[in-house]
Amino acid sequence: MKTNSPEAMANFKTYLLAASVFFCCCKPPASGGKAVQQQSQQKDSVYTYKRSSKNGIGKFYKGREIAQVMGFSGAGWLERDTRNQEENVELAVKNLPVDKKSVVADIGAGTGFYTYRIAPKVSKVIAIELEDEALDYLKKRSKELKQNNVEVVKGAEKAPNLPDNSIDLALMVDVYHELEFPHEYLQALYKALKTGGKIVMLEYKGEDPEVPIKDLHKTTLVQISKELTANGFKFVEDKEGLPMQHFLIYQKQ
Repeated sequence: MKTNSPEAMANFKTYLLAASVFFCCCKPPASGGKAVQQQSQQKDSVYTYKRSSKNGIGKFYKGREIAQVMGFSGAGWLERDTRNQEENVELAVKNLPVDKKSVVADIGAGTGFYTYRIAPKVSKVIAIELEDEALDYLKKRSKELKQNNVEVVKGAEKAPNLPDNSIDLALMVDVYHELEFPHEYLQALYKALKTGGKIVMLEYKGEDPEVPIKDLHKTTLVQISKELTANGFKFVEDKEGLPMQHFLIYQKQ
């Protein structure tokens, strides 16, 4: 990220820290604390359960505690005026491995911040969300922008609800760490991707203490690769250049 002065960077970090507090005041997962405690008493070969940390749900996947979900109430944060500069969104979109024939699924599309920037570059974008409020917003936005190649789909907690072999790329921008069922979701994405299809993950860099985001809302390359490769995906590339996020590409084997 380019800033004009040390003061500008300091102001940005202050703002981002305040925003990260909002992230941690998000709604808890649908299972709730009591349900997680009940689940912890059951044998589970995929997940483990412990007392939750301040910003987590007490459910762990391959050693990583799953973060609380922000929800659509954070729409203002997603659409903040400074986001393009802070995250170099233009570079991220430019680096996507797509062409005019590509069908892309924007998982956890939110307000469509990425959806409508990708749409002119590809054949189709499928914006996937869970909440009805987000789905209504995306449909309204598509009409306003006259973006006819955007399809809005209601996903599920364990799957994007896409046909098998239907997409070339699945994009998750600061979403993966909040998936309550990452194993099941990745398995469903594997089926939805065409042969040789890819997943691109943008996640705040957990290795960098200077990234002013709460720890559970950041992830490391090592951790993400552990989870993706366990579900049949091959690591392809870590495109560097984004100021705060990893740009990780994985491929269906």
